[in-house]
Amino acid sequence: MNIEALRNYCLSKKGTSEGFPFDDKTLVFKVMEKLFCLTSITNEFCSANLKCDPDYAIQLREEYGDLIMPGFHMNKKHWNTVLLEELDDAFAKKLIDHSYECVIKGLPKKLREKL
Repeated sequence: MNIEALRNYCLSKKGTSEGFPFDDKTLVFKVMEKLFCLTSITNEFCSANLKCDPDYAIQLREEYGDLIMPGFHMNKKHWNTVLLEELDDAFAKKLIDHSYECVIKGLPKKLREKL
């Protein structure tokens, strides 16, 4: 998955917005104003930080080694850095979906209903 495919897929998710809240190089995707994916638009290869269930995060890191690592500059318990270009597109989308769902689960009931 390249940066354009990542952007298109994230924006296809209900309630998603994009922006550059940190600097002009870090593209952030949010659902209901909560971050679920961020990526650098300047990296040679497409990678992204994705939210993850803590137990699943450990499992993924053990299974995929150099392709899925603790989240760079993020809470390493809840975030993974994923080298998306090195993964099958279907699996990359599954990880993005998981991140999106993790954020939705944490939203107040009123916001989940609104979504």
